[in-house]
Amino acid sequence: MTIQHLKAPSPTAEREADDLSERVAALLESLRTNGEDRAKELALQFDGWDGDIVVGRDAISAARASLAPTLLDDITEAHRHIRDFAEAQRASLQDFEIEVAPGLRAGHRLVPVSVSGCYVPAGRFAHIASALMSVTTSSVAGVGTTVVASPATAERGGVHPAILAAADIAGADVILGLGGVQAIGALAFGLFTGTPADILVGPGNSYVAEAKRQLFGEVGIDAIAGPTESMIAADHTADAHRVAVDLVGQAEHGVDSPVWLVTTSRELGEEVARLVPGLAEDLTEPGRTSALAAWRDHGEIILADTAEEAAAVCDEYAPEHLQVMTADLPWWHQRLNNYGSLFLGPEATVTFGDKSAGPNHILPTKRAARYTGGLNVLKFIKQLTYQELTPEAAKVQGELAARISRYEGMEGHARSADLRAESKG
Repeated sequence: MTIQHLKAPSPTAEREADDLSERVAALLESLRTNGEDRAKELALQFDGWDGDIVVGRDAISAARASLAPTLLDDITEAHRHIRDFAEAQRASLQDFEIEVAPGLRAGHRLVPVSVSGCYVPAGRFAHIASALMSVTTSSVAGVGTTVVASPATAERGGVHPAILAAADIAGADVILGLGGVQAIGALAFGLFTGTPADILVGPGNSYVAEAKRQLFGEVGIDAIAGPTESMIAADHTADAHRVAVDLVGQAEHGVDSPVWLVTTSRELGEEVARLVPGLAEDLTEPGRTSALAAWRDHGEIILADTAEEAAAVCDEYAPEHLQVMTADLPWWHQRLNNYGSLFLGPEATVTFGDKSAGPNHILPTKRAARYTGGLNVLKFIKQLTYQELTPEAAKVQGELAARISRYEGMEGHARSADLRAESKG
């Protein structure tokens, strides 16, 4: 493979090993020990919030009433797209039962978890779409109780009203005004609800990600997400301005959000490198600062000789989002294997996936797309297998399983199988 960087990421100093893991562990333990009182203390300490943690129906109604009708219409329309896509996903999943051998029937049932915990961040941005993506998918999957946690702040007078509206429209059963580690702990331990979550989903900062990582096993999680990342594959047919605008749009997420371009056109790559700084500079805050820093420190432009080499780079990076602006889109669609979500052609943009198109935007990062996809209804559903045998089938299976057990040296297993093989029915 012959590739070169027209723009490489800036060398970054090694991060000093900090005590993030220890701090999160201590916070979780204090929540486990002191429960709701500790969660309230942390809400006051970190967000200045000393109001109600469980958001009441009146507050939700007031939040919806405070929003422009056009915004509520837009939230409702985006919810419809996300719901329809999730419902199609659910319809594609089926219970089944087959006769593996005469008299031996086996199958699986699809059973939703009882309680899901959906975290919705609300720092620099109002993450309306994150509420829609997680809560809608949980609801469509058939989860019994969907609990949402999103930061309530003194400055806002509670949870962001647009997030409250989105979560309500999407089908949330309970909404908690909590952020950060205290939110993840409350969801996992069932604080304020009495119903511990079976699975935790949703994006968040490094503290949220670390809390989910530490609780995995005690509770299910969707993924340990890193900073948002996006890659564009483009050739000479792509418009440089459109490519640059899309890169800057994703760099807006944060100072540590990598954006990458892989191209077979040197002319395109050089023009994009020229355009991006000015487009980033033209953003309003806080996006401007984030985009400039992300491009400076993490932006890359990679020049490949052939489409095959460019596609191989895409699969190696396994990006969270992958846009393709090239000729022969069907070839790219079939060739690419590692990505969280794919955006084909110049009319598709990650922004559509982020906000409203339908496929879920909670996606794998840090090359996890090599082995998993994004949030979907199956994340909330258990595949429960079962088997049932006739006496005749049990005799056949008993003899087979006993032989394998003894070969493995597991005599206890073999004797259990012998009972069935020797049974008179």
